[in-house]
Amino acid sequence: MSILISGASIAGLAAAQRFSARGAEVTVVERALELRRSGAPIDVRGAALDVAADMGIRDMLAAHETGAAQRSAFTHIVDENGEKVGALPTELPQDSPDDLEIFRSDLIDILHGAVGPEVTFIYGDSIQEVTDTGDAVEVGFASGRSGRYEVLVGADGIHSGTRRLVFGPEERFRRHLGVYYGILSLPAELGADGEAFLYSVPGRSVLIGDYAARAMGGFLFRSPEIAYDYHDVEQQRQLVFDEYSSARGWKIAEMLDALKQSEDFYFDSASQVHMDRWSSGRVVLLGDSAFAPSFFSGQGTPLAMIGADVLATEWATCDGNLDRAFGRYEQAMRPQVDRAQGGVPQARDRVVPATREAIEARNQQWPPIR
Repeated sequence: MSILISGASIAGLAAAQRFSARGAEVTVVERALELRRSGAPIDVRGAALDVAADMGIRDMLAAHETGAAQRSAFTHIVDENGEKVGALPTELPQDSPDDLEIFRSDLIDILHGAVGPEVTFIYGDSIQEVTDTGDAVEVGFASGRSGRYEVLVGADGIHSGTRRLVFGPEERFRRHLGVYYGILSLPAELGADGEAFLYSVPGRSVLIGDYAARAMGGFLFRSPEIAYDYHDVEQQRQLVFDEYSSARGWKIAEMLDALKQSEDFYFDSASQVHMDRWSSGRVVLLGDSAFAPSFFSGQGTPLAMIGADVLATEWATCDGNLDRAFGRYEQAMRPQVDRAQGGVPQARDRVVPATREAIEARNQQWPPIR
């Protein structure tokens, strides 16, 4: 049985491994010319660790853990002079004692390595047309090629082209949370001595944290929806420069200098995806395409891996009844998604307070750890 997966990120790679392991003939199409490895360190938590064990990669994930357990349990809030004025708990509530943190690049490489050679990868191409004939999905690609598949899995992220083609425009489903964020590696001299520090001015924050031997930085700012090209990194870089051009204090100037040279800058909206259903006929959505919880939740990667496993399992046992398979997949995942998406606005407001008064109230609520 042939499965086409759109997107070679975490959800897509996990789905490729899970479907292939269950006997499917899998093709993965990815718009980028290679695997996209940039982004912040991410959590693999709870039941996602069991999925990793089934995939044979749990020990590899543990070997690439960033050392989160050795860092302070708090992100220190600092003022413009670097003096500690507050402390936010760093760790989310644990799903299991074995929860771990890993660089996104390492997770992508490990997941890709777990996918067998029988899976076909097509880079530099994307889906342009989708026709569900009832007994197959006929797909036309930007390159001009075409294909016919039993199932199409849209795992192409929060700005999913598969979702747009089959379910409708992005604005129907994506809820902008009023924040944009950019992540990048920083020079070693900007490191945080094994800890994490956050500096806020009204509507804007910057974050520096150490992960293993690497320093990472983050820009987070409040803004209404911005029209920009999701694939134009230079335009996204300029958005950050413009937003922080008048911001002063702490290490903002040094971080902006690092941004000019960054080769791994990643930028996006803090958004959630809410849909009444995740499937239509022979097309089904997975990961952020279907149920993005936003990076504030810390649950995007676990949901993607768990969802891939559930979806492939239900497909393999449905005796051709895709409606039943997709219904069971959704029934299993909905409660987990609802939990992950709840509470995100509160986390956003702690990290990126909107006003000077909100900053002061946060710092009073979370006093400094000396």
